[in-house]
Amino acid sequence: MAARRPRLREISEKAGVSKATVDRVINNRAGVQEHTRRHVLSVAAELAGESPDARADAITLDFVIPDSRNAFMSQLIDELEAHARRRKDVRVAIHHLANIDAEDVAATLDRLAETSTAIGLIALDHHRVRATVRRLCERGIAIATIASDIRNVPRTFYAGVDNRAAGRLAGHLTGRLLCKETANVALILGARAYHGHEEREMGFRSVLRERFSGLTIVAEREIHENVDIAYRETAAILKAQPDLDAIYCIGAGQPGVARALIDNGRAGSVVFVAHGLSADTRGYLMDGVMDAVIDEDTSVIAEQVIERLVAGQNGLAPERMPAIRIQAIFPENIPVEP
Repeated sequence: MAARRPRLREISEKAGVSKATVDRVINNRAGVQEHTRRHVLSVAAELAGESPDARADAITLDFVIPDSRNAFMSQLIDELEAHARRRKDVRVAIHHLANIDAEDVAATLDRLAETSTAIGLIALDHHRVRATVRRLCERGIAIATIASDIRNVPRTFYAGVDNRAAGRLAGHLTGRLLCKETANVALILGARAYHGHEEREMGFRSVLRERFSGLTIVAEREIHENVDIAYRETAAILKAQPDLDAIYCIGAGQPGVARALIDNGRAGSVVFVAHGLSADTRGYLMDGVMDAVIDEDTSVIAEQVIERLVAGQNGLAPERMPAIRIQAIFPENIPVEP
């Protein structure tokens, strides 16, 4: 029988404990006695169609991930949980952050330091976060940075694409799609505090300097990964720049940019390049609102980060993993949905 993910209420009723207790166990939080923890895990495994003791002694990996309303974050969480279920000797505890504030990230890491031995995180490259990561590494906690690296910290490894190369690809595509000697381009920046977004911007700008010097960046807006802000800022740019030729969306916010292009009658006339294949961006590609998506496979990222963290927990030398591929997707090569 295929495994399924039981609801908190189901586990709570069958185990005879509160939903709050189940939540603490599933997310590896403190405040639960060991015999209760084992009982809850056994019930959860049974409801999931596994042998009752399959996960009682599983390795727990903690993941700190902001705002799952972001399509990339949601896909990554799904893939982490799916890969852990396939392995059966691993449990993942997802710690959601309501926003990308550095203080929240640091506080969450400090709390996890009391119980965790391995943490994967998507976090800002901020002095407060760097100091906290250094402190956890000194305590022997394995730290994996995901999707966006953090500079000058002794993290165990980074799982993600070369973001500067991804930005250079975006610059190349924008220049070639425009096919104009001169053109006006706008940047919609997710959050510069993400080192990965900063690298993408650097890569994009470098290609324009090197090969498309007639393309001018006439506007740039930082939207802090917020779709509504992306909509407002894009609409404002379109109003201020009636001769805008292209938009490069560096992080999240693609739905806001697309909606602004549609509402202002500019869909299809402004070249639109962004990152991340999702249900939304698939639709924008098929409808001609978006011209190209630069994608990174979240399933490969999830597999790599789990495999390497587990190897470290088992005292094994981490295997060298292949580089994660950066793929350009157009309306004519959209992958079939699994």
